[in-house]
Amino acid sequence: QVRLVESGGGLVQAGGSLRLSCVASGIIVINNMAWYRRAPGKQRELVAAFTSGGSLINYIDSVKGRFTISRGNVKNTLFLQMNGLKPEDTGVYYCNSPIGAYSWGQGTQVTVSS
Repeated sequence: QVRLVESGGGLVQAGGSLRLSCVASGIIVINNMAWYRRAPGKQRELVAAFTSGGSLINYIDSVKGRFTISRGNVKNTLFLQMNGLKPEDTGVYYCNSPIGAYSWGQGTQVTVSS
């Protein structure tokens, strides 16, 4: 069974940075994986993703140029480097496949103050 554990969230001021981590147990290799977020009062949205076996990277427009998705040297780790954070980036961040194929983890809270 796949288990996803996210970490690295916190409270930062606008313009600050955070690096989120995801560890996936039960998966041998992370190829197609993604970061999602759920903002207060909104539905969960996909923020950044590896697709096509990991050869393509996609971002939603609002984070392009500020967020970077990457994989760790350990094959079951995923990261999201977030720079230039804005209050609208506030939410709970999750990792999962680009189609949400696995059970959702607890997520990690990111709060950006203005």
